[in-house]
Amino acid sequence: MADRLLDGECALVTGGAAGIGRAIAGALAREGARVVLADVVGDAGRQAADALARAGHDAQFVEIDLAAPDAPARLFDTALAALGRISILVHSASPPRRAADSVLEVDAATWDRMVAVNLTAGFRLGQRVGHHMIEAGIRGKLLYLTSLHAEIPRTLPHYSASKAGMTMLMKELAYGLGRHGIRVNAIAPGAIGGGTGVVTDPALTRRIPLGRIGTPDDIASMAVALLCDRFAGYVTGATFRVDGGLGLISWFDPAE
Repeated sequence: MADRLLDGECALVTGGAAGIGRAIAGALAREGARVVLADVVGDAGRQAADALARAGHDAQFVEIDLAAPDAPARLFDTALAALGRISILVHSASPPRRAADSVLEVDAATWDRMVAVNLTAGFRLGQRVGHHMIEAGIRGKLLYLTSLHAEIPRTLPHYSASKAGMTMLMKELAYGLGRHGIRVNAIAPGAIGGGTGVVTDPALTRRIPLGRIGTPDDIASMAVALLCDRFAGYVTGATFRVDGGLGLISWFDPAE
């Protein structure tokens, strides 16, 4: 297929079994990238990769729990062996959120798992991929899925704090890797259907300026743009809200 935006790219996408991660992996594959999807949910991940392969794309799946201390290194090694090189990293994996995990109720194990997957694995993968890109002379791209709650409390302290940490991690990586031609950015989704922890209250929908809950494909389209040098070749260290305008309002306060 002519004029695909990501021909020749080799992408590792965490959280690729469902929701935003699956949509991004599919969008990258359709634009010509070879893709390794990684997720802790094995059946759904294999189905996602198989669906892409049946459609004629180069897609493989790795089942892995990124909360394990050695998991980022193992995932990097496995993806590199499968792809031969890694020119794109998308870190979308994140444990499910539960409303009960409030600031006074979240337990240590739940806190540790959220931070391990979102922040620690995000750093370890970014560091290893960064070294690989520098050594191989790849002007690669890294993309982190953060959240509006990196700035706005959600009464889920482990989630919000880890996403805030990911935002600064993205900036540190962008600063440290930029001299090597490696770009690092983030997307902060708003209320997106098809994932865990999503608020779909009609009252919230009415308060979103664009008038609807977002879809994983809304995020995937922005991901393609940011990972494509044609559209974002001079963009690094930035977070892009894809939220229908939700971040413009104080949406935890009662509507006026």
